[in-house]
Amino acid sequence: MKIKDGFMLRQFGENYIVVAVGDDAEDFNKLITLNTVGAFIYNLMENDVTYEEIVSAVLDKYEADRKTVENDINKFLADGKKAGLIDG
Repeated sequence: MKIKDGFMLRQFGENYIVVAVGDDAEDFNKLITLNTVGAFIYNLMENDVTYEEIVSAVLDKYEADRKTVENDINKFLADGKKAGLIDG
């Protein structure tokens, strides 16, 4: 799984926003805001990664139980796919 080409993550203060760039900017008229964990997952997914690699990285970075981490990742993936942000 990875973030589709044509998107960039930008930080504004403590907020993270995903923006479309290039030709994709004309077709993508949504604003995606992410929290710190979402931005961490986004950065991981700039390269092709597996679900388990994402889970392991989030567990290593944040103090949370596996169920909470998996629920957060599943929501990120579902929302990202719905928005057209994720390949695979």
